[in-house]
Amino acid sequence: MPQNNVYALMGLASFVGALLVAQLVSLTQKGRAPGGDLWVVYLRALLGFLLTAAVVFGCRAFL
Repeated sequence: MPQNNVYALMGLASFVGALLVAQLVSLTQKGRAPGGDLWVVYLRALLGFLLTAAVVFGCRAFL
């Protein structure tokens, strides 16, 4: 498989992971999922890293 396709798939996987983490943050803030304020901060940091990874891998796939 070409290297560009691998980067594109990794970017898509990172973006899907970011969507799942964003959903978990929303559920935690509403009180439907277990966790407190510190857990929300951790999930938001993870969300930032996943979105950054998605952008980097996406750009790398096209350059």
